[in-house]
Amino acid sequence: MLTNSQGEASGAPQAAGGTSEPQIDVHQDGAALTCRLSGPWNTRTVARVDARMRELEKRSDVSKFILALEEVTSLDTAGAWLMQRLMHALRKRGAEVEISGQSESAAILLGAVEEAAENGDEAKPARHGFWLYRILESIGRAMYEARDDIVYGAHILGATIGGAQMKLGRAHAVNPAAIVHQIDRMGVGAVPIIVLMSGIVGAIIAQQGAFQLRYFGAEIFVVDLVGILILRELGVLMTAIMIAGRSGSAITAEIGSMKMREEVDALTVIGLNPVGVLVFPRLVALMVAVPCLTIVANFAALGGAILIAWFYSGIPPEAFIDRLRESIDLSTIFAGLIKAPFMALIVGIIASVEGMKVGGSAESLGTHVTAAVVKAIFVVIVVDGFFAIFYAAIDF
Repeated sequence: MLTNSQGEASGAPQAAGGTSEPQIDVHQDGAALTCRLSGPWNTRTVARVDARMRELEKRSDVSKFILALEEVTSLDTAGAWLMQRLMHALRKRGAEVEISGQSESAAILLGAVEEAAENGDEAKPARHGFWLYRILESIGRAMYEARDDIVYGAHILGATIGGAQMKLGRAHAVNPAAIVHQIDRMGVGAVPIIVLMSGIVGAIIAQQGAFQLRYFGAEIFVVDLVGILILRELGVLMTAIMIAGRSGSAITAEIGSMKMREEVDALTVIGLNPVGVLVFPRLVALMVAVPCLTIVANFAALGGAILIAWFYSGIPPEAFIDRLRESIDLSTIFAGLIKAPFMALIVGIIASVEGMKVGGSAESLGTHVTAAVVKAIFVVIVVDGFFAIFYAAIDF
């Protein structure tokens, strides 16, 4: 039998029982309506019967509707859409709908487009309610998204530990080369920017502090200000923020691009835990690198403060260091260093969660990279505030 495209191109007659156009044979027996379809119902042909199908959709005198598909020669999504649209319209008017003579493939296709047909007529433009409702709705959605991120982050953390497969007697449970490589990228590679930014911030704090304390003749106390502020708060906080922007975005981009190329699925297929393989080395590297970078940032910030205090306030480095030794103790140093592993864990988990959520488009990758940096910086600052409250409560 000639296909529809051949018949239309050549004008050749169809074989017996075949037709080049879709046909609709309607028979009504009282309140029962039987609609027998025949011919090809595909993208090339359904436009010719769309008007007729819409007329049938408006019928209100039908209590039972039978759709007979025994003579349909071909069916694709377009034809199935018209059929489901007709059945949905009659169901809405209270008619009982039956399908007869459908092939197995037609049943699958009709089922696939059924939800779209039911939702198509009901789709309405979004209604913009009172502005207060929109604000409350956005807050509610944000809370649900935050809950999902926390749950997914806990899953990432648990799967990271489990995926490392650190069991006694298992060879090659942890890949030291991958961890060292990530430490080199996230730690050693970040030293120049950490030193530069921390030195500048330390110099600015020293200059502004000395400028204000000069009015009271107490410029020497700028050493106390810089020492306590840098070692307890700003050293680790600046390091975590820069690591979130530098390494956190890189983690999200790397994992997200692997998700786009289905490399994550490939790891699952070959029997590996993708979270353990991809996330574990990065988390370990961050937890090693961030405390070390915090120490570097502290030294750089204090070095910048020493230079400014020397040239701006006339405080020699020897006097600065002697005063610093009197104003700080080990608790001041450890108050900042204790935060560093927690900051590293936060940045790594948020970056990994956003990377695993990347879809199949470049737009999705960019969106999640941006979200990873913003969320990491926000959570890092909030956690730093909780640490400050906790230290004050225990007088540390």
